[in-house]
Amino acid sequence: MKYIVLLGRIFYSSIFVMASFGHFSEQTIGYAAAQGVPLASIAVPLSGVMALLGGLSVALGYKAKYGAWLLVLFLVPVTVMLHNFWAVTDPMMARMQQVMFMKNLTMLGSAFLIAHFGSGPLSLDVLLKARLAQGVQSRQQVTA
Repeated sequence: MKYIVLLGRIFYSSIFVMASFGHFSEQTIGYAAAQGVPLASIAVPLSGVMALLGGLSVALGYKAKYGAWLLVLFLVPVTVMLHNFWAVTDPMMARMQQVMFMKNLTMLGSAFLIAHFGSGPLSLDVLLKARLAQGVQSRQQVTA
């Protein structure tokens, strides 16, 4: 089961890591500005950094709870501002934006779960904790 958690983290975070690089393009910044994102030239690249750091944190299992909160901070404004299907007049576009909105809600739910439960057994957090405990134990044996 520990491999399932690892795969879940990697699969989940892959969309954030892959999409983050697009947040530095003029096209993405322009689209966000056209959708009413304030200070898009700053906000969009910043959101790319948040998505990249949060995604890598979750994938590697390093401070995954903090990484998941970064993804929450990324997802909430993106979901509300860029997938506001209720404001779209074209029925086909409204349906597409509704699907994107719901996709983001599911990713938000997953981020909340990771923020609560952490990264699981196969993670850098567990590895580093074990190494730290081993170092403490070694020092105790030397001083005894």
